Amino acid sequence: MRRIERVNTGMVKPGQDLVAAGYAGFAGTVKIAREREGELHQWFSSQYIDRILNGDFLLPVNEPGEFKDLGASEWEPVKEGGILKALWDLSGAYMTGIRFELRKIPVKQETIEICERFDLNPYRLYSEGCFLLTADNGGDLVSALKERGIKAEVIGKVTDGIKRIIVHEDGMGYLDRPAKDELYKGLSRK
Repeated sequence: MRRIERVNTGMVKPGQDLVAAGYAGFAGTVKIAREREGELHQWFSSQYIDRILNGDFLLPVNEPGEFKDLGASEWEPVKEGGILKALWDLSGAYMTGIRFELRKIPVKQETIEICERFDLNPYRLYSEGCFLLTADNGGDLVSALKERGIKAEVIGKVTDGIKRIIVHEDGMGYLDRPAKDELYKGLSRK
């Protein structure tokens, strides 16, 4: 593993929980729906599309540092490249391993359906408004986030070593290097 050079603002250590706050891929879903709204009417009702277009993907957090007050020791904004890139970047910045369950990552049904329609990976889709957090007690952090109206789930653990392990329904594998954001594929297909 090569260290990802950046200024680390907090602390990440083995044994901590990984928490996803917000919805992976939803910001990208909104952008795709805006760009391809006419095409989406072939498959979805107007009300469904309006629900996507009017969806708010930004969290009610004024500054990411507020996560520290809720029990987070570090936070990584999830933007370009989706949550899988954020997981890669966070573990690379701190030279730690991670183990996480793909199906525990919060994803809206609308994102799943748009991604299926355009053959996109929701976990590699633009996710502004979503954050990856670490905490000594992820359950307490999730409870504090939910009290503020933020969807959050413990998705895994920080581990010793440098392995980035994904647990999915077929077993487990290793996280690949970040790929191009799926948003570009979703916007370019006409």
